[in-house]
Amino acid sequence: QVQLAESGGGLVQPGGSLRLSCAASGNIFSLNVMNWYRQAPGTQRELVASITRDGVTNYADSVKGRFTISRDNAMNTVYLQMDSLKPEDTAVYYCNADGTSKIYTRKITFNSWGQGTQVTVSS
Repeated sequence: QVQLAESGGGLVQPGGSLRLSCAASGNIFSLNVMNWYRQAPGTQRELVASITRDGVTNYADSVKGRFTISRDNAMNTVYLQMDSLKPEDTAVYYCNADGTSKIYTRKITFNSWGQGTQVTVSS
C-alpha cells in the first residue's frame, strides 16, 4: 500500500506564492508519473500539472508560466511551486501518483491519491 501526504497549503493574498509538497511512502518499487490536481467547490477535479520520472512536465493552460512542478526521486516527493496566485486558484489541491509495488517477485501497479490540502487566495 502506498500513501501520499500533502503539505504546504494555506491562505495567501493575490499575487503571492505557496509551495506544496507531497511525499509518497509505503511499498514503492518505482514511481512513474506524479500529478497535482485541484478541485474548487461545485467543479470537477482538474489536472494542474504532471511530471514523469525523467522530469518531463505538463501544465494546464490556466497555470502555465505561474506554477512549476518538480520532484525528488530519491525522496519520493513531488513539489508544486505556485507564484502569482489568483483568487481563481482557490481549491483543494490533491497529489496523485502511479507506480509499481513489489511483493516478493511480483510487481503490482498502483494509483494513489493524497487527502488534499486547501489553498485559498484572498485579500
